[in-house]
Amino acid sequence: MPRPEKQLSPEASPRDWFGHELRTWRKLRGPLTHAELGVKVQVSGSLLEKIEKGTATCSQDLARRLDEFLETGGVLTRAWGMVFGQTEKPRPETESTPFGGVGISVQVQGGGTLDSARTRTSSESPASVDRRAFLTASGLAAITPIDLVRLVTPTAPREVPAQISPREIGQLKSLADVIHRQDNEHGGGGAVRELARGAIMWGAGLLPVPCSETLRPELLASVARLGIVVGASQFDAYAHDDARVSFRLAAECTEEAGEWHLRAKTYSFMARQEIWVGDPDTGLTHAEKGLVRSDRLTATERAMLHTARARAFGKMRDVANTLRAVGEADAAFEQSDPKQDPPWMAYYDYAQHHGDTAHALFDLAVHADEDPGQAARRFDIAVKGHGNAFARSRAISQTKLASLVMAKGDDPRQAVVLGHRALDDVGKLTSCRAADDLRELARFAGRYGSLSDARDLRERIATTVQA
Repeated sequence: MPRPEKQLSPEASPRDWFGHELRTWRKLRGPLTHAELGVKVQVSGSLLEKIEKGTATCSQDLARRLDEFLETGGVLTRAWGMVFGQTEKPRPETESTPFGGVGISVQVQGGGTLDSARTRTSSESPASVDRRAFLTASGLAAITPIDLVRLVTPTAPREVPAQISPREIGQLKSLADVIHRQDNEHGGGGAVRELARGAIMWGAGLLPVPCSETLRPELLASVARLGIVVGASQFDAYAHDDARVSFRLAAECTEEAGEWHLRAKTYSFMARQEIWVGDPDTGLTHAEKGLVRSDRLTATERAMLHTARARAFGKMRDVANTLRAVGEADAAFEQSDPKQDPPWMAYYDYAQHHGDTAHALFDLAVHADEDPGQAARRFDIAVKGHGNAFARSRAISQTKLASLVMAKGDDPRQAVVLGHRALDDVGKLTSCRAADDLRELARFAGRYGSLSDARDLRERIATTVQA
């Protein structure tokens, strides 16, 4: 039987009062469990439980969503400023607003999460047991049986065609190309994030539209690729909840379409995101799933996924498995033939491969006292090989190289020079990941407090990341 919930003391502090108020409304409107309410407002149930206990901060956007769903009349939003307004600071991972800041529909489509069958109420179970089994096996069950489409589709009327035609599919492909290019050149924040948000709403909204059997696989593949590039830009902007929804949508589309190449790409990005946010075990699971039926993948795709495995092992400080995975990635990449790769894999070239594997070796050098030389050589190849079209990748590799030299080298002034070069690129980006890497470099530079060049670098980094 479930454990009894902890007694709350609303008089203890403003946070405790806020948590008690949230629990009161949650019980009144259900009663709902933390997990059930979390699905409705698109945050984890554990976060809501912590807010109720007064041990976690509630964002202003989350307070609004709670008010809207629980129909409180705005109690939590009005109280938010007095309780959290002076203390809330930006966090690397935010519980972000639903796409477009609008309400979410409560209709679930039957037959499969992406099928356009009859409407069912949200309390019913999914018709497809196989689909639920896939979600559970894929580690994506946190939001089932909620329809993935409605998580990115607003209730407001939107312009959709009466029937899917090649024109809509062409537009989806063009949107994905534009977002991919803009994201790599400028980062995932700012205008790119707004473009991505609108694109995924429109793309997901096409899935229930009538579509011929011959066009359906191409529609699913086009939405999947859009979900991948949008998720990647959201990941870069640290809109992690939004990114996970976009990646889940992409994964579902690839499964339904039987698109193995896009499936591999989706799981590669899902792995990278979880590794980045500090969950390398889940990241490794995603990478391994991407390698299922690797005989259907190109050598470049296998290299990409083995690199994700290496990065996961690197975060775990598992030297033997990291080196083994890097070796497997290198062996696969040696067999790469761009003519066999789908167009979206063109980014994974010589520079990208060396930069990605260098990240895994960086963790071994800095945290496991392994030789930094191999990581440094690979970062150098990545920096020299990335053109302006991949300014973010170049900046991140340059920053990590500077950090490596600052942490493990014997010439901090060389690291300072590399750091300033990275700042020349990062200053033009809206990338949370690039900014976090700069903060790491500043921490390493702090070891040389008596060196004026290192102090100057830290000051420039502080100015850049605050801009």
